[in-house]
Amino acid sequence: MTIRRSNAEDGPRAVEIWRAAVDATHHFLSPQDRAEIDREVQEFLPAVPLWLAVDRSGETAGFLLLDEAHIDALFIHPAYRGAGVGRALVEFALTLQPSLTTDVNEQNGQAVGFYQHLGFVPTGRSEIDGQGRPYPLLHMRLSVAPPA
Repeated sequence: MTIRRSNAEDGPRAVEIWRAAVDATHHFLSPQDRAEIDREVQEFLPAVPLWLAVDRSGETAGFLLLDEAHIDALFIHPAYRGAGVGRALVEFALTLQPSLTTDVNEQNGQAVGFYQHLGFVPTGRSEIDGQGRPYPLLHMRLSVAPPA
């Protein structure tokens, strides 16, 4: 797995990864919210600088959006889940920032478990997500390298 910066041509694959990952893990979203968020992601995601995890064949397996020390987004295509892609992206982020934070949908038990497994601990909770929707967020922090 190689980690590299995204470019303009990577936008469609990033949106595809986001959709597949959300469809596999975000069953709590209402159909209306899912469609609305999809429209927002199609506009936003291709325009932001991402860190991509790319396999040996050149296929992008997942991406990380890092805003200073905050993980704004970490999405792995379901075909690559459990293969260490998410861990590799978090470990890469730690080479850029000595301490990381993130917000995780509380209803996404798989993501909460992933971050806890890496050593993230809850530091707070919000009743709504960043767009004001009724999807509680756990605020989490990691200040040491993930366990081996």
